[in-house]
Amino acid sequence: MSWLLHLYETYKSNLEHVGKIEKKHNDQEYTLLPISHTTQTAHIQLDITEDGRYHSAIVIDKSDASTLLPCTEKSASRAGAVVAPYPLHDKLSYVAGDFVAYGGEVKKGEDPFAAYISKLGQWAESPYAVPKVKSIYSYLAKGCLIQDLVEDKVLYTDEDGRLITKWDKDSEARYGPKPPIYSVMVGGPESIFIRFNVYSQNPLSNDVWKDKEMHESFIQYYRQQLGEIDYCYVTGELLPSTDKHANKIRHAGDKAKLISANDDTGFTFRGRFNKGFEVASISYDVSQKAHNALKWLINRQGKIIDGRVFLVWANTELDLPGLTEESFDIFPSVAKVRDTIPFTYREFANEVAKALDGYKNRLSIPTKSDVNIMILDSATTGRMAVLYYRSLNKEFYLDRLVKWHSSCAWLHRYRKDEEGNFVKFYGAPATKDIAFAAYGSRAGDKVVKGLIERMFPCIVDDQKVPRDIEMSAFHRASNPVAMENWEWEKTLSITCSLINRREKLNVALDYDNNDRNYLFGRLLAVADVLERRALGPDENRASNAIRFMNAFSNHPERTWKTIQQCLQPYQARLGRKATDLNKIIDEVGSRLPIDEFNNKPLTGLYLLGYYSQRHELYQKKDKDEAVIEETIN
Repeated sequence: MSWLLHLYETYKSNLEHVGKIEKKHNDQEYTLLPISHTTQTAHIQLDITEDGRYHSAIVIDKSDASTLLPCTEKSASRAGAVVAPYPLHDKLSYVAGDFVAYGGEVKKGEDPFAAYISKLGQWAESPYAVPKVKSIYSYLAKGCLIQDLVEDKVLYTDEDGRLITKWDKDSEARYGPKPPIYSVMVGGPESIFIRFNVYSQNPLSNDVWKDKEMHESFIQYYRQQLGEIDYCYVTGELLPSTDKHANKIRHAGDKAKLISANDDTGFTFRGRFNKGFEVASISYDVSQKAHNALKWLINRQGKIIDGRVFLVWANTELDLPGLTEESFDIFPSVAKVRDTIPFTYREFANEVAKALDGYKNRLSIPTKSDVNIMILDSATTGRMAVLYYRSLNKEFYLDRLVKWHSSCAWLHRYRKDEEGNFVKFYGAPATKDIAFAAYGSRAGDKVVKGLIERMFPCIVDDQKVPRDIEMSAFHRASNPVAMENWEWEKTLSITCSLINRREKLNVALDYDNNDRNYLFGRLLAVADVLERRALGPDENRASNAIRFMNAFSNHPERTWKTIQQCLQPYQARLGRKATDLNKIIDEVGSRLPIDEFNNKPLTGLYLLGYYSQRHELYQKKDKDEAVIEETIN
């Protein structure tokens, strides 16, 4: 129950956001829902005058279709053919009194409109009703909604006076091009969702679904109809309870629930309980606020991959650095590299800690600022599970982030800035990029979300990177000919990050490292740079060192002999320009003991030696060119 309690506390800590419309990066709107409210995708907006007459109707654009609407316990969890109307906005089969007259079909013994108009009438006649509710009820009670929409050419009928279910050639011959409603509706006309508004010439008047007075009107009205008082397992108080909990957690079409006990046949409770509430009783208020807070947080900052939700938040500090981002996303001023590598391992850790101090200072309330980490996913369309949940002390969480971003740090060149130019940054890669490094850029979402989940304990609990992930990335980085150059360079630097978490080396070349694997990696880098310089900028083919890299990692002694033979023409072409590189080959080779110059497969450390030696040679070349240019000028 701890995750429910923390979500409930988050809702109470952010009451100023309730009903406030916010936008995602793609301009899609979302809000922290008031209790007893949910969202639906509407297709038609119908405006009614204040005295209860039809005014106009439009087909809603998809970008504006998400609609906040009041709901009851039954309507919020209705499924299939169950008649459970929403209190205000609803499908055409519920809100249109002339639905059957225009060819609509309802099951025998069921009358959705009668159930709907009865509920709306009770609200409109209650002491909590506001004028807008009364105006909408006054119009809908007349039972002429479809007639007005047909006359206004929003809906269309066939020769028999029945609503057209699908726009075919006969419909086009009779009316012309396909109307907008037939491009947005899903299924038949009965599934068209109608939202109502009260037309007003007052420019300050709010739309019905955005009107906080309307929200509060229904909340006060519905509060009088809640269920029996019971002990709430979350708050420990006696409150009106509920056994119907919210869906639409990830998006408006999501039917999966986190809490459900509607299947009372067979072995649902394994013989231990008779009714669902005997397992745990949760109050209506807690269920509504916790689920609404979860929906809001997911829209605001959750990462969703193939339906799996990755979420990090604190009750009083929402904008926390997450577990899936790379270092450049969290602290770009620290991670961005302009000239040379500015940090050692310890220095970078100190800089990251300073960058995160701001979060520590803002999280100043000890009892309410714990960091919550949650992973959600659904195995079926109706059931969702909490796959991972942790609640951590804020300082502990931020300290773990410091350790991850400093221990898994390496130099990367695959990031682009706002202008589309490549920028170098130093730090840890994003977990999604680790998945692509290990399994390739074509890895499916199921593979990616599984790897990200497995990486969470590595960050939060400082566990080792799973061996299979590291080895998979290692083998891909050792096989550059299987990838395009940009993909290999990205895979190489990310793999070096994973390996360096264990080895704790710096990007700067370690001249004192005499490890066999490191030295072989240095030899390969010198051979690669030497041949590349001999080929010149106009030749883009892979060097022999790159072509034989996979074989070199498995049989270094035998493959080095082949690479050295292939180098001879390029050494001859460069002449004296190859002297410095030849000296490095001799110097590195002399450090290898004779008994270690063999075909034993190399470990991931050779990639660090390769990367650091190549980086050092490129850095040196850039400096030499700068000195020559300065001398000439």
